[in-house]
Amino acid sequence: EVQLVESGGGLVQAGGSLRLSCAASGFTFDDYAIAWFRQAPGKEREGVSCISSSDGSTYYADSVKGRFTIFRDNAKNTVYLQMNSLKPEDTADYYCARAYYYCSGYGSQYDYWGQGTQVTVSS
Repeated sequence: EVQLVESGGGLVQAGGSLRLSCAASGFTFDDYAIAWFRQAPGKEREGVSCISSSDGSTYYADSVKGRFTIFRDNAKNTVYLQMNSLKPEDTADYYCARAYYYCSGYGSQYDYWGQGTQVTVSS
C-alpha cells in the first residue's frame, strides 16, 4: 500500500523555522519525484517545492525561494522541507505528493497524496 505521511508542522512565530518530513512507503521511492503543496483557508492549493527522482533537481515557488529548501534521503524514503524565515502568509496545510520520475507543475500528475500537516505562523 502506497503511503505518504507528513509530519513536523506546528505553531511558530514569524521569522522562525520548521522542518517538514514526508515519509514514504509501499513503492520504489527512488523512482518518484516528491512535491510539497500547501493550501491556506479559502485559497487554492499551490505548489511549494519539488525534488525529482533522478538527479535531485529542485524547484521552488517564487514565494518561498531563498527561504525553503527541499531535500531527500533515499535511504530513509523521506523528503524534507526546511522552512526558514517563516511569514504569516506561509500559514497553510502542507501536503506531500508523488509523481513518477519528474516534477510537474500540475497537481493532476501526482497520484498519491499525504493527509497533510498544519503550519501556523503567528505575527
